[in-house]
Amino acid sequence: MKLYFSPGACSMSPHIVLLESGLPFTTESVDLRSKQTAGGADYTAINPKGYVPALQTDEGMLLTEGPAIVQYLADLVPEKQLAPPPGTPERYQLMAMLNFIGTEVHKNFSPLFRPDASEDVKNWVRANLKQRYAQVERMLEGQDYLTGNRFTVADAYLFTVTSWASFVQFDLSAFPRVLAFQKRVASRPAVQQALRDEGLLN
Repeated sequence: MKLYFSPGACSMSPHIVLLESGLPFTTESVDLRSKQTAGGADYTAINPKGYVPALQTDEGMLLTEGPAIVQYLADLVPEKQLAPPPGTPERYQLMAMLNFIGTEVHKNFSPLFRPDASEDVKNWVRANLKQRYAQVERMLEGQDYLTGNRFTVADAYLFTVTSWASFVQFDLSAFPRVLAFQKRVASRPAVQQALRDEGLLN
């Protein structure tokens, strides 16, 4: 398998999951501005959507969208329990969590990275993020991870997008459980390796 990624982007989530899975894989970085891969290929010829992540599977399928990729990977290694079994109520709860992170947290960060976004827009999305992180704070009450006390693919996704807060000056100090969650996930060997591989940790 090959993962196309950009350092620190949402593609870090499947990168972490690949390392947690123990599956063999390679990576290739993508310059999202030029749409060129590290090997000099036109990334839009590989993934017409033009953004990361994208996973080239061993069967030759190109799979895009982080929540789909991480579930695919989890199902390859059910013994790792990175996601509940397909068809179970717990799996649908995980899917709901992935959708919540993708639509309510991930996408609210996006305008904060845009230099052309007005302060009014940025203030509006910061207010939205505060509401969403208040919900996450409640979710983490009495448990280490989003769905209980076992790490899942949803935690890799939340960790990835929450790590953007420091880059866009979004203050998380009102959410101590979220901050503790970030430290807990960051300490996992697979996460440390992903950060090193992406040049984000010495």
